[in-house]
Amino acid sequence: QVQLVESGGGLVQAGGSLRLSCVAPGRTFSNYFKAWFRQAPGKERDFVAAMNWSGGAAYYADSGKGRFTLSRDTAKNTVYLQMNGLNPEDTAVYYCAADPYVSDPSAEKYYAFWGQGTQVTVSS
Repeated sequence: QVQLVESGGGLVQAGGSLRLSCVAPGRTFSNYFKAWFRQAPGKERDFVAAMNWSGGAAYYADSGKGRFTLSRDTAKNTVYLQMNGLNPEDTAVYYCAADPYVSDPSAEKYYAFWGQGTQVTVSS
């Protein structure tokens, strides 16, 4: 079992930035795929971004390309999602997910471990 804890959400004005963090306390998950998904009110959960085991490959949904950037700090067991140029359509609960075996990084069904989510609200 891998526990994931997200942080960094909050309220920001349109055009602003936030950096979300996902940590696996007491657990090394450098050999896991790591991903972010988000769920807006009344909508399904959508893929945002993912990183492969080595961190050498990153995948982004079209909605975040050019604005969102994944990074990781293996010493801290933490993966980050830097979000710039936020707009109200980015308002959602953002979830961190991880799994050692992922066939499609954008498909949530492949991720067994999930965090509790962190709320991001972007005001216009």
